[in-house]
Amino acid sequence: MVKLVVATTVDPASICPAKELLSMPGWQPGTTLDQCIRSFSNGDVRLLEHDKGIVEEDDLDQRWENATGQTVDEVIFLSKHTAVSNRPALTIHPIGVPHLKEGDVPPQGGKPGWAAPPNPRMGPWMILLNKIAESHNLIPEFEITFEATHHGPVTTKPTMFIEIGSTEEYWRRPDAAQVVALLVWEGLGLGGGPPVGNWSSTSANNKVLLGIGGGHYVPRHTDVIKKDDCWVGQLLSGYSLPMEDPGPSKGKVNAQDIAGTWKHSIRAAYDATKAGFPGGEILAHLDQKSFKSWQKNAIIEFLGAQNIKIGKPGDFR
Repeated sequence: MVKLVVATTVDPASICPAKELLSMPGWQPGTTLDQCIRSFSNGDVRLLEHDKGIVEEDDLDQRWENATGQTVDEVIFLSKHTAVSNRPALTIHPIGVPHLKEGDVPPQGGKPGWAAPPNPRMGPWMILLNKIAESHNLIPEFEITFEATHHGPVTTKPTMFIEIGSTEEYWRRPDAAQVVALLVWEGLGLGGGPPVGNWSSTSANNKVLLGIGGGHYVPRHTDVIKKDDCWVGQLLSGYSLPMEDPGPSKGKVNAQDIAGTWKHSIRAAYDATKAGFPGGEILAHLDQKSFKSWQKNAIIEFLGAQNIKIGKPGDFR
């Protein structure tokens, strides 16, 4: 079983942390994938380096398995983050575009209706990222936050993105690159310590948060995650839940009557989270204040019909 860390030379927020990571002990040149993707090995970790946009190389997990015979158990992408605010940030998020329908063209990779299994390390690594960033004096200058599920590339193994934002100045910051490199180094146990965030369904707390609703930075879900140190699954923001307003109605509006891809998006995110956390208890956490009453009622009805349990903040301890 190997772990893939993926970087691209066309993105300074990707290649700079990768170079920092490769400057640490134990790395050796490895297999060249498809004659153009370089790799380096260190224990059970494989760092892949390519020359395309980070969302453009689909199925790297399957391609690596086919080329080497090594089973991939997780994928971690290093990337830049952009934001209108231009605020410096270090972010972690799951990937997928489950709200898109067949025929839609994903603007940033992936395939319509798909969500990757979330990497179980996301929650524990957010705690570790805060710790490392604070020790390097990046807080409060940098915001440390989750982002909602978005973009590709396509993978089938548990996946997460780690990003540096939000402008060229910060993408090239040596201290930010070092923090991300140390997160991967310590988080995967490359320095000799225990890996952080290994999933086991037999752990004392096997409850996993499936976030539904809220803005791109999912603040209400993040509050629960940071407070209760819980496992993190897919995080669907409001824009991943397209719901068509049924208009005025004298009677009760049923979930089945509300058009849009929101039902598929929730189901795909739930199934992906189950795949990422085998044996885990998946609980949907709703950002209820982000929904209109008809939206909230429809989502709760649909979750019940799908036998997806709803968790309150205190349920994730």
